[in-house]
Amino acid sequence: MSPGSRPTFVCASANPDKVAELRTLLADVCHMLPRPAEVPDVVEDADTLAGNARLKAAAIATATGLPAVADDTGLFVDALDGAPGVITARFAGEGASYAQNRARLLAELAGVPAERRGAQFVTVAVVVWPDGREVAVEGVCRGSIATEERGDRGFGYDSVFVPDVDDDGEREGPVGRTFAEMSEAAKHAVSHRGRAIAALAERLAAGPATSPATSPATSPATSPATSRPS
Repeated sequence: MSPGSRPTFVCASANPDKVAELRTLLADVCHMLPRPAEVPDVVEDADTLAGNARLKAAAIATATGLPAVADDTGLFVDALDGAPGVITARFAGEGASYAQNRARLLAELAGVPAERRGAQFVTVAVVVWPDGREVAVEGVCRGSIATEERGDRGFGYDSVFVPDVDDDGEREGPVGRTFAEMSEAAKHAVSHRGRAIAALAERLAAGPATSPATSPATSPATSPATSRPS
């Protein structure tokens, strides 16, 4: 697809780290505009990742008159009965920093053996057009939570999440790298967001949605939240 033929989308997220990743991952299929500064934050009060992504995309599409892309991501930890789930970004409280969220997660898992530290990241990505058409896709990455932070790349929980499969299809050594120890390209090759956006790019390259509300199958991202109350 030539640059001149790429459609223009608005990124619904105000998180600069997410915006940068989405721009990179969707560079071949669309021209991404930042969310206008005058558009207020969207209240993300749905009980699923898909619901929150849809709220954001629909609000920005209505406000700008352009198709909007949004994603929502949750970390579902087996030993915590699926927490933090849909409250992943505010696990340590409203306005919590990345470091505070990671610290709470590691504290909650203190003493939990390696075989019980399994987890999965889930990303739901949604595009909503101003006329109500919609495309929704999902990406999942299984892995485990490290016992300490490792690496200095990425953001969020990247320094404590070890994917089950590395970018070459196998772990590199007995422990495996965290996302924060991988290059950006290596991370995107196996990550939840990389998989979701790859699926979204494939859908968009095939043409725009032809009917409203085409959603991913039910999963931990789309079924009611299993996380602890915020």
